[in-house]
Amino acid sequence: MPTQHKKRMFTVPNLISITRILLIPVFFLMMFNQRAFEAFLVFLLAISTDVLDGFTARLWHQKTKFGAYLDPIADKLLMTCSIIILSIPSLSIPNTIPLWLTATVIGRDLYIVTGVFIAYKLRGQTTFNASFLGKASTVCQMGVLLSVLYFNFIQSCPPFLEWFYILTFILAILSGAHYTYIRYRMVFPKIK
Repeated sequence: MPTQHKKRMFTVPNLISITRILLIPVFFLMMFNQRAFEAFLVFLLAISTDVLDGFTARLWHQKTKFGAYLDPIADKLLMTCSIIILSIPSLSIPNTIPLWLTATVIGRDLYIVTGVFIAYKLRGQTTFNASFLGKASTVCQMGVLLSVLYFNFIQSCPPFLEWFYILTFILAILSGAHYTYIRYRMVFPKIK
């Protein structure tokens, strides 16, 4: 591998994204050891790296093709692993993310990945921009995860969490439907 290519792979933003991936087992360790506050802090640090890698890539002009793939992979790994572990009642006390929400969020992500693969195979499309609804869904998911971790730390069960779950569910469904519409128009542009 040429040295120049290695330098382009190991930029500061890419190293920040890799850090996000490396924080996932640390988060798991905190959850398995019932260290609610530490799990909350590790997750907060991990999602902060998501903002930081994009900011540094733009600020220092270090956007790379590798980073364009690494960043969403790091995001999905963190979100998927976190929502699964917070759905396990023995590890997430007193608040546990309902299985119907976990299944919806993961199902939506699998559906989108399948759509991306089909668009790539049919049209050779390699760039996929997130929609407003997709971003709103992701922000809501992060909010739910942070809320559950925080309220588990302070051992509180606020009633609004149920409404937060429902809002997250609705946004996941709407963003999946919107994604279907956008991809359908891209793959079959002449069909009305």
